[in-house]
Amino acid sequence: MGENTLTKNHHHHHHLDLSIDELPQSSSKCFDDDGRLKRTGNVWTASAHIITAVIGSGVLSLAWAIAQLGWIAGPTVMFLFSFVIYYTSALLADCYRSGDPVSGKRNYTYMDAVRSNLGGDKVKVCGIIQYLNLFGVAIGYTIAASISMMAIERSNCFHESDEKNPCHVSSNPYMIMFGVAEIVFSQIPDFDQIWWLSIVAAVMSFTYSTIGLSLGIAKVAETGNFMGSFTGISIGTVTQTQKIWRSFQALGDIAFAYSYSIILIEIQDTIKSPPSEGKTMKKATLVSVAVTTAFYMLCGCMGYAAFGDLAPGNLLTGFGFYKPFWLLDIANAAIVIHLVGAYQVYCQPLFAFMEKWALQRWPKSQFIHKEIKVPIPGFHPFNLNLFRLVWRSAFVVLTTIISMLLPFFNDVVGLLGAFGFWPLTVYFPVEMYIAQKKIPKWSTRWVCLQILSVGCLIISLAAATGSVAGIVLDLKAYKPFKTTY
Repeated sequence: MGENTLTKNHHHHHHLDLSIDELPQSSSKCFDDDGRLKRTGNVWTASAHIITAVIGSGVLSLAWAIAQLGWIAGPTVMFLFSFVIYYTSALLADCYRSGDPVSGKRNYTYMDAVRSNLGGDKVKVCGIIQYLNLFGVAIGYTIAASISMMAIERSNCFHESDEKNPCHVSSNPYMIMFGVAEIVFSQIPDFDQIWWLSIVAAVMSFTYSTIGLSLGIAKVAETGNFMGSFTGISIGTVTQTQKIWRSFQALGDIAFAYSYSIILIEIQDTIKSPPSEGKTMKKATLVSVAVTTAFYMLCGCMGYAAFGDLAPGNLLTGFGFYKPFWLLDIANAAIVIHLVGAYQVYCQPLFAFMEKWALQRWPKSQFIHKEIKVPIPGFHPFNLNLFRLVWRSAFVVLTTIISMLLPFFNDVVGLLGAFGFWPLTVYFPVEMYIAQKKIPKWSTRWVCLQILSVGCLIISLAAATGSVAGIVLDLKAYKPFKTTY
């Protein structure tokens, strides 16, 4: 839900620019100061967008992450992450307008903000990190969706055989099915046409998160005791080295669950003013980070309380829960439906960027420009663009093949969290804020901001190392394209 309204703005500002000359330049009843239709968003709509964007498949690995860190460090690390995310998001909210916070030039996307505040090579670096991150998210979502589809098959198989059959299933057919669905959906040219997909995705993410939470509470109530320890998974269950790597990887998993800076500016572009968009956005960030943290704490802690050291990497598919099997099926079906929509939401900016670049590179190419009208009975004809068909399908095929080669949900999630967290959530917001507020070098404020940035860099590097170590360990016992669960 959140992402589509915001990306609508993101994709359409080049169409709207054409008509700006004919529109009143000052604010009027219908138009904002940049000549666009009046924005109508407020604290609550912005909070809803953020919560929708944030509560996704990352929530499923939190019980595992807390199990690695234990009852003291787990919740503490989560609070620290929520504080850092809130603080850097508040800095980022001030970068929506360049110059004056009330009447300065608007930046419509994260990249625009980097361009107007920092400029130069940093824009390219930001673009590369952002698009690589989106590419990684597509891989992570393919893996997660296939695991949930397998979980449905396995839970039904367990139910039919009274839990006597081990029910091994291969993930490849499911990844291919997910890939085929994404090829079809990725042909929808723009976000205007998939608002419904995003609303469905939002409802689904709340459905499966709530089911996971309820099952955790039910299990604790049934056994009557809280599992787990103060220091996390015990040496013996894992070796000393494994414990260190897993603790690092847990940091990446938590970072992944919280990351949304990448779309914060686009959400802010939906907010009306006065009061200034920055003020409203800071309130919305506070509300949504508080709600998300409370929800994550409940899901992660109840999952750990239910399973202790044995908390699965993915709460709803790790087969800590077998019953009631129909409820698990509903939860996993909800995950798959959510991921189908979320994949599109995250990949559309990448698709749009490549298509814009190709148009500029080969302005006269028939292959890129030509659209074929495909009649659909009962609907408007569908405009099929050959370049879009080939490029988007190739992208989906590539992400599906990589997912089949590396089907490790936890490690991939940890690596993505580590890779995107420091540059996009901390480094760029801090640097843009320093540039915009002209904070003098070596002043107390400058030093404090740099300490925050370096501290988060160290956490990101530790998390990345842990995830890479996890992938290396998994690869030792792994045969390509033959993974079964």
